[in-house]
Formats: sequence, structure tokens, C-alpha cells
Amino acid sequence: MKFAVVLSMISLFLFSSCNPDKKQIGELLKKNPELVTDVIKEHPAQFIEALNAAVKDAQSSQRKKQEEEEKKKFEESFNNPLKPELSDNMVTWGPKDAELVLVEYSDFECPFCSRGYQTVQQLMKKYDGKIKFVYKHLPLSFHPNAMPAAQYYEALALQSHEKAQKFHDELFDNFSKIKNGESFFKSVAKKLGADMGKLATDLKSETVKARIDADMAEAKKYGIQGTPGFVFNGIPVKGAYPASHFDMIVEELKKRGKVNL
Repeated sequence: MKFAVVLSMISLFLFSSCNPDKKQIGELLKKNPELVTDVIKEHPAQFIEALNAAVKDAQSSQRKKQEEEEKKKFEESFNNPLKPELSDNMVTWGPKDAELVLVEYSDFECPFCSRGYQTVQQLMKKYDGKIKFVYKHLPLSFHPNAMPAAQYYEALALQSHEKAQKFHDELFDNFSKIKNGESFFKSVAKKLGADMGKLATDLKSETVKARIDADMAEAKKYGIQGTPGFVFNGIPVKGAYPASHFDMIVEELKKRGKVNL
């Protein structure tokens, strides 16, 4: 009975004003709080059922809103692609003039980046000769070995891009050993035939620091906070998405005439 009374009183407010608002309804219930509590006590099952339904509706509405926002952002990214810095002194895999350009912002110690590595390998194989890959750094503060690994990568790159590439692959192929930190990084560098004296000096150099800082700043500019994050022909991809997601982007680029594969 009280349930009907509450609804009737709220309805009265809604239809007695041109601009009914939450404040009016709130004042009504503040003056008569027992109306709500009594209804809940008398009809707990109905209340819980109504509450659960409201939560589901709210969640569904939120998901739909997020999907629409993501779709809008995705569409906008094709019209206004991101333009990461790409220079000749950066380590790259694949042809320099490839139509497909995959840039990754990564953390050597991140398990999701290990999955991202597998995805990159698949894409490099599928689009062999048509894709260029650039590894950039976003070492996260709670991964203590991520920054040292990034420093070793860039210090090795000053000696040889091929050594840096092999270092990258060696770390992800032996991901469980990254927890050993610098002792593991040194052993890999020695295995690759690096000049260990030069490496020790370059690790602390401003050149290495500036390269990593620039990568991190670029990731921040693009709203990439977690790892891995990618920019694929200007299209941002935030997370360890499977290769099929990138295939979908390739197909969309082809439809729009932005690549000719």
C-alpha cells in the first residue's frame, strides 16, 4: 500500500510542475523518509529485484555509451591519424618505406607486452615486406627492471641496430628471466658480442635518457598510459589486442584507399 502511496506522491510532483527535478523529489522524501524505509522493509524482494534491474540497465547504458564513444574515436583516428616521431636513428624491423607502420610503446617487464610481442611476430610474418615495426619505451614505475632493460636496448642500439633487435627478441623469448634484472641483461649483451666498456658508458648517457624520455612523453601525449600501446598507421590501439584486430584495421585502411597492399 505504501509503495503505491510513494509512487503517487512522486507522480504528483512530476506532473504539477513544468520543470520537476531531483531536488523537489528529494525534499519530499527527506520530509517523509519512513515512506522509503517502510516500503523496503515490507517489500524487500521487490526492492532488490527493482534495484538489480536498475543496475543492469545502467550498466548496459554505460557500455553502449562507451562503445559509441570508442566507435567515434576510431572513426576520427582514420581522418586524423597520429604521427609518431620516426627517424633514421631509431631501430626498425622491416622495410624503411613500408606502407604499414606499427609503433609499439612497451615495457620489457610487462606480461601483457609479452603477449603483444607474440602479436607483433604474427603481423611481421603475415605482412612480410609490407610492414615496418618500431619499438618505443614506456617503462612503468612498478616494474623495477623495465627502465634498465630500456636503457640496455638503447645503449646497444648505439653500437648496432641488429644487436638491439636481438636483445629485444632475447628478452621476450626468455621473459621469465627478466626478473633477474641487470645480470641477465649483461649476459645477453655479452652473448651478442657487445663492447661492454662502451655499453657501460652509454647506459648512463644523455643520448639514451633523451630517447627513452621522448618515447614516454609521446605515449603520454597520445593518452597511452598502460602497456602495450600501439599506433598502427596512425590508429591508436591500447592494449594487448590479438592480430585479428590489426587485420581489421588493415582492411579498413584498404577500403579507404589509405594503403595499397
